[in-house]
Amino acid sequence: MAELVADYVLERLREWGVHRVYGYPGDGINAFLGAFDRASGDPEFIQVRHEEMSAFMACGHAKFTGEIGVCIATSGPGAIHLLNGLYDAKLDHAPVLAIVGQQKRMSLGAEYQQEVDLQVLFKDVSEYLQTCTEHAQARHLVDRAVRIALDRRGVTTLVFPGDVQEEKAVEPPPRVHGAVYSSIGYSRPRVLPQEDDLSRAADILNEGEKVAILIGQGAAGAADEVVEAAELLGAGVAKALLGRAVLPDDLPFVTGAIGLLGSRASYVMMEHCDTLLMVGTKFPYAEWLPKEGQARAVQIDLDGRMIGIRYPLPSTSDSSAMPGRR
Repeated sequence: MAELVADYVLERLREWGVHRVYGYPGDGINAFLGAFDRASGDPEFIQVRHEEMSAFMACGHAKFTGEIGVCIATSGPGAIHLLNGLYDAKLDHAPVLAIVGQQKRMSLGAEYQQEVDLQVLFKDVSEYLQTCTEHAQARHLVDRAVRIALDRRGVTTLVFPGDVQEEKAVEPPPRVHGAVYSSIGYSRPRVLPQEDDLSRAADILNEGEKVAILIGQGAAGAADEVVEAAELLGAGVAKALLGRAVLPDDLPFVTGAIGLLGSRASYVMMEHCDTLLMVGTKFPYAEWLPKEGQARAVQIDLDGRMIGIRYPLPSTSDSSAMPGRR
């Protein structure tokens, strides 16, 4: 059994399949550094040159492996340095967990050395932000932080005061009122559109004479389906920046990148299309999309908040805005 809360957190992360944690030493995470030593390399502590890089590396780990990336930093300035990399993860929809040290509980509120209001600091970047104030919380905080990061494809943050890190770990939590018994494991749900939405989308795409497809990173799990759709529709496929790796540029219907660093072929296709299919993309630049009213559109995205926010969609009686694979 884990010795301290810090040991327990690493053990729980290992059970979640986390085998690397990117970070930089600091006295605000001393207990975690000792726990890494006792963990004998699993999870492995990857020491970087600056806390900012640990967050960027955790983000890169998430992007290229599909796993959650984890970074760790000390309190105060160390925590602040994480933010740039964490915003990269937030805006590129990469699952990242940040573990941050904090001053001991008894010194909080005293303007103690390197005391920073981490709840305020990390509020905007985090899908889930909690401070562990006693050992029995560690289990469900880690479980929820990992699960939410994977599900929301974003950043979660756990703050551990120094004295909590050093508490003796207790597992399972005491069976009393208020105790929480969480579990490990996450399986992404399959999201399917309504049949009526599918029919409307099919009608719009089949009626189009000049169909353009725009894909983002959300299409990465549907490359074969995108190819099949392009061939059936006689459509060209442009790629947003994060969708560059979804399809190779040597396919005859792929027009390459779009936008500031895009190709002329993608620009011309969007200028003259009468139908637009957007798959898993939040491409922001309206000047490289069809003019408003020029094209009928179908958008596929898991996040309903983003439907119709990049290109106007006609009413549901005429178009389809449907949830689907991202």
